[in-house]
Amino acid sequence: MGLVKRITRSRAVQEALGFLVAGYLKLVQRTNRFVMEPADAYDRIEMPVIAAMWHGQHFMIHFAKRPQDRAASLVSRSGDGEFNAIALRHLGVRAIRGSGARGRDIRKKGGAQALRAMLRALSEGEMVVMTADIPKISRVCGLGIVTLAQLSGRPIVPVAVVTSRRIDFNSWDRASIGLPFGRGAIVLGEPVPVPRDADEQALERLRQSVERELDRVHERAYALVGSRDPGAKASPMLAGGSRA
Repeated sequence: MGLVKRITRSRAVQEALGFLVAGYLKLVQRTNRFVMEPADAYDRIEMPVIAAMWHGQHFMIHFAKRPQDRAASLVSRSGDGEFNAIALRHLGVRAIRGSGARGRDIRKKGGAQALRAMLRALSEGEMVVMTADIPKISRVCGLGIVTLAQLSGRPIVPVAVVTSRRIDFNSWDRASIGLPFGRGAIVLGEPVPVPRDADEQALERLRQSVERELDRVHERAYALVGSRDPGAKASPMLAGGSRA
């Protein structure tokens, strides 16, 4: 297993993997018939924005980017993150390496350096794409993305991109990846601005707003392709054992 890990983590193999992943995603984008909602979504937002996504739903998020938009995406410093960064490069998205560090020294994860890089990107007109989840806790928005919005003065725009034909993984984040030759939906949520002078209570309310809007756009996107979000939170009634 050690040998296999060394091989898969080699630069040459990761370059090849990243190239293949990017090529596959381009095929998915070209062969699915996508609808965007709202149709005038980009007329209603002023770039650059912070595009928020749920972890596991990140593979196709770049489909929502217009060709003229410059974009950077936060990618972890892990070995898996390396080929993700390579794939993004082939898809025209710059990678910013680093991640959150729940319960750990943030410097070891590159979080502080990544935050500075994202602030610089936004100040230079580059859209920033990042997952909103707390690390390893699916579909729970953390304060990291809200803090970035507060410091940068740029709004958060929740985004969902789904396809009718896809593979749903039984992973902690209920990841999905699209398959070719189907239908797709791109849904952009209402922008969530975060005032620079927001206090702790206001930040918590805004964090909840981002979480609710991300859930809403994913529910809507899956509905548009005639499906249901496999990672959707259980309703309170079902969680309590009641039946509708």
